[in-house]
Amino acid sequence: MKISEFKNYLSQSKELLFVMPNGTYVPPHFHLTEVGTMVKKFIDCGGTVREEAKISCQLWTANDFEHRLSAEKALDIISSAENELAFPDLEIEVEYQSETIGRYGLSHHDNRFHLTSLETDCLAKEKCGIPEAEEVETVSSGCNPESGCC
Repeated sequence: MKISEFKNYLSQSKELLFVMPNGTYVPPHFHLTEVGTMVKKFIDCGGTVREEAKISCQLWTANDFEHRLSAEKALDIISSAENELAFPDLEIEVEYQSETIGRYGLSHHDNRFHLTSLETDCLAKEKCGIPEAEEVETVSSGCNPESGCC
């Protein structure tokens, strides 16, 4: 999700709920502690120089159980960061503490924000000799002896 989409959903939200990939909720007394840009410059395993930029939003919980961040206040924080840092409309990555600092993508459905799992990938598969994943044909009504799957 891009920051413009996030702001649009916030402007329409009455409550601010974040759901972890496992279905549990970020406690409702979370804080939005950081909003900024992250720029990563790197060389992939094939020798190509790359650059990636994202908006980072950090969620944090403490023992102030009466704290409740409204969607309006979150929008104010993001707008302030956007004005001060002048960042473009980039993808959002959410940081949240689990066993270590977890990084998540963000989606929105059912009037909730969902933290989505991120995955690593090889960006130079052709140079590393890694074949593209082949599509596996499935037969929905059982195994056809001529399909090669039996």
